[in-house]
Amino acid sequence: LTKNLPVASGIGGGSADAAAALRGLADLWKLDAGPPTLRSVAEALGSDVPVCVESRPCWMEGRGETVTPAPEVPPVAMVLVNPGVAVPTAPVFRALKARSGLGRADRSGFGSDAHALARYLATARNDLEAPALQIAPVIGEVLAALRAQSGVLLARMSGSGATCFAICENDAQARMAARAIAASHPGWWATAARTTE
Repeated sequence: LTKNLPVASGIGGGSADAAAALRGLADLWKLDAGPPTLRSVAEALGSDVPVCVESRPCWMEGRGETVTPAPEVPPVAMVLVNPGVAVPTAPVFRALKARSGLGRADRSGFGSDAHALARYLATARNDLEAPALQIAPVIGEVLAALRAQSGVLLARMSGSGATCFAICENDAQARMAARAIAASHPGWWATAARTTE
């Protein structure tokens, strides 16, 4: 597997590697370790590792250690953009002043298409965005660049930053948005993506 993801970018690249290594070692050593045991070990490794052990859509609460299954995410076109600034998770959590999103999310489902998912996410928030913006103000520029693109339904910061994402109406618009942002900001990482089906 080759990954071309920025480090310390809020999209779980390192956490997914740690979770895969944990699951692989459990298999290699033939450990009788079910999901609760693996999640317990994963929690000690990092905030996003427990959800990566699950390897499916989940709700995450606390600092990421409370994980419960979520409905399937519909297949949608997206753009991911990172400004080339590493934003380590720990300082973002230290700067967090308020957690307004706790227990407020509607857990009934995300809908069946990009428009429904964007409407759902518009009712939720990422409490880590404000402290991440204090640490890396360029995140605001990334969000503005995404929101300025044609076909973008919603743009938000991912995790603790600095990567931001936009949900687009279709794959062609996602590709055009990624190309436009990469051309206007050559130092940024920009790519079109798609949620898994």
